[in-house]
Amino acid sequence: MVEQEKQASKPARRSTVLAVIIVFSALIAVGTILSIPLPPPLYEITWSPPIYMALSLMADPWTAATATGVGSFIGEAFNVSFKGGGSPIYPFGMIWARAPEALIIGWARTKSEKMMVVAMVGATVFETLAFFFPDWLFYNYALFQYQPQGGIWPSFWTAAFDFGTLADLAYIPVALLLVRAARPAFRRLGLE
Repeated sequence: MVEQEKQASKPARRSTVLAVIIVFSALIAVGTILSIPLPPPLYEITWSPPIYMALSLMADPWTAATATGVGSFIGEAFNVSFKGGGSPIYPFGMIWARAPEALIIGWARTKSEKMMVVAMVGATVFETLAFFFPDWLFYNYALFQYQPQGGIWPSFWTAAFDFGTLADLAYIPVALLLVRAARPAFRRLGLE
């Protein structure tokens, strides 16, 4: 028991943190590539949210944000390049929305499960708004291959499809199950 406590309190080595970033970046990229196609302007719902939500609760916030940003960028760049959907700015938008989302969730990692859920809900709302407001401007000013919508209100309603991102809230129970399953391994690695 004492040996387990020593092992759990020992900080993670840099190589372990780097390995976690690489492995989870790959998982998040694959979860982004294996997406559910939707009509424009949404294009897709990805399978990666429970992965980065769970990682954000088990690893330090900067490790989770790095893996989330890198994996989301790579996955979305693949989707834009090879699946033929969306604008070239989408991979950058994934970093803009998801890396801070991981930081928000990471804030609650040492809190109660109720606070973890509140943080995941808040982070998902942040992600949605981080997609919505730029898209509203991009549609209004016809930037980054967006088609003009004929004014501020038509642009608003077109960008409002971004609120479909709130569907990620359904992944919260999955993320909590992943945390319960993987947390002992993260503790043994010194990541929690």
